[in-house]
Amino acid sequence: MPSLPDTSAIRLDLQGPVLHLWLNLPEARNPLTIEVQREILATFGAIAEDRTVRVVVIRGAGGTFSAGGNLKAFASAAALRPEDGADDPLRAENRHFGAMMQTINEAPQAIVCVVEGHALGGGFGLACVGDVTIVRDDAQFGLSEVMLGLVPASISPFVVQRIGLTAARRFGVSGARLSGREAVAVGIAHESAASAEDLERAVAQAIAQILRCAPGAVAETKRLLFRAAGPTPMDELLDRAAESFCAAVRSDEGREGIAAFLDRRPPNWKPA
Repeated sequence: MPSLPDTSAIRLDLQGPVLHLWLNLPEARNPLTIEVQREILATFGAIAEDRTVRVVVIRGAGGTFSAGGNLKAFASAAALRPEDGADDPLRAENRHFGAMMQTINEAPQAIVCVVEGHALGGGFGLACVGDVTIVRDDAQFGLSEVMLGLVPASISPFVVQRIGLTAARRFGVSGARLSGREAVAVGIAHESAASAEDLERAVAQAIAQILRCAPGAVAETKRLLFRAAGPTPMDELLDRAAESFCAAVRSDEGREGIAAFLDRRPPNWKPA
């Protein structure tokens, strides 16, 4: 049995070979804060070499998956400028998020994402790193960053890997919402369920099917699939994405978009 970290921003429930990981800030719609990221990374670090944990189920407490990033933190970080020769704290924070996504994506365990309520921005990206993603019919997905003057930086590589460039372009430039059933149609998710009971039944069936498979073969199959997916290393893609994110947050559009969201008003976009 693995020694799991103490956590508060996420909740861990180990049931035999299945680790249930709940995003546990429901009062704020489960934002992917830096503390959430740290706790997720610590959890996956604890099970990285432990083959007794064969499945990780990721879901959100309180009936919603995740509304994405913490915009108040982005607004504060935008004002921070690196000193000469020092690392950019905003870039480091975004790159940390990318490292979390990569760690989940490349974990040797099978990852099951269960989406209810909203999966926006980073939550959309998180749903895309599930080996199996199961959603409620009425779940709401969206790449909402461009509506805030930002860019879906660290999630873009995972979104494109998941649904392809054509679909990613549509959602990336429009911020359009899509339902859980539509998410299945475009390839974000694999199955949708009409009710809570149907959702839990589908999750249980997915776990049971995975547990019929050899854990070593599952881990090696994931490695082979990622090698086949594309020639550009994920580290390089995420480094570029972090640079783009920093530029967007500190741009006039980024400052206006975040301010408008926090002020609960429409943004006043100016021609680029």
